[in-house]
Amino acid sequence: MAGAAEKLNRTLRRNAAGQGSSPHGAKRRRMRRSQGHRSLKGRLTSWLFLLPSLLGVAVFFVVPFGLVVDYSLVNNPVQHVYVGMDNFVRTWNNTAFRLAAFNTLRFSLTAVPLAVALSLLLAVLMEGSIPGKSFFRSFFLSPMMVPIASVILIWQVLFDYNGLVNVWITGLGLERIDWLKSAHAQLVILLLFLWKNLGYNMILFMAGLSAIPQDQVEVARLEGASDRRIFWTIKLRYLSSTLMFVTIMSLINSFKVFREVYLLTGEYPFDALYMLQHFMNNTFLSLDYQKLSSAAIIMSAAMVIIIGILFITEDLMDRDLE
Repeated sequence: MAGAAEKLNRTLRRNAAGQGSSPHGAKRRRMRRSQGHRSLKGRLTSWLFLLPSLLGVAVFFVVPFGLVVDYSLVNNPVQHVYVGMDNFVRTWNNTAFRLAAFNTLRFSLTAVPLAVALSLLLAVLMEGSIPGKSFFRSFFLSPMMVPIASVILIWQVLFDYNGLVNVWITGLGLERIDWLKSAHAQLVILLLFLWKNLGYNMILFMAGLSAIPQDQVEVARLEGASDRRIFWTIKLRYLSSTLMFVTIMSLINSFKVFREVYLLTGEYPFDALYMLQHFMNNTFLSLDYQKLSSAAIIMSAAMVIIIGILFITEDLMDRDLE
């Protein structure tokens, strides 16, 4: 009798501790172990597929950036004596760097807002019922298909001292302008930048406009809201993510305008066209890796700050939308 009671107590204790010997309990334990094995196997498989990409990012991005940071803190790659922030101070006090930074900042502050605003305006116009919509859409996209060398050739024909624009100007009784060697030089590059990028930005905005819920637009129209009010209160808020992407892409492209300037004017253009990329290219040719690395880090820090501000602005717009 006592043995039976002791056996019953042991069974109750095992059941209370979740260690029951019932077939259902054993089956649940096997299922949990099987799920754990499958989960571990899935994680290992995921990391295995990610490994080539992670190695590529590490080899081509993380390690080179680490070397750039290291070079910016040493006197030279041979002696490798750490000098702290001396290279940054030397770069910041460099007249060529300040000129290049000022020209790049001025160009970006002018080109990026114009590229975003004009492409958004074109997208809104293309959204309406206008005749020849497909023709205009193709017209604005055509610059993306033209090789940059052909574009530069056209711009040289237009804005050379003896080019077509000066022919038209002299026909109006005005004096010729040496466009690429005067204070108007950035205007030439600005027109080239807008002509090259407006079509791509317009397509992105058209895709964003097509994704806006039409029921809210219809309700606003039934309540008597004008098209202008619908755009500012509904459409623009739903376009916040597209607006953010277009702004970042335009900002990046404004920093890449060096290619066009280089093909138009060479390594040492007029002061108004001397960009950060010119400074870095010429510094690389002089093998001053310390100055080059510190300038690259300063440029990267500025880009991070600007993009961070854009992300904060987009987040505030999304919260307002919610």
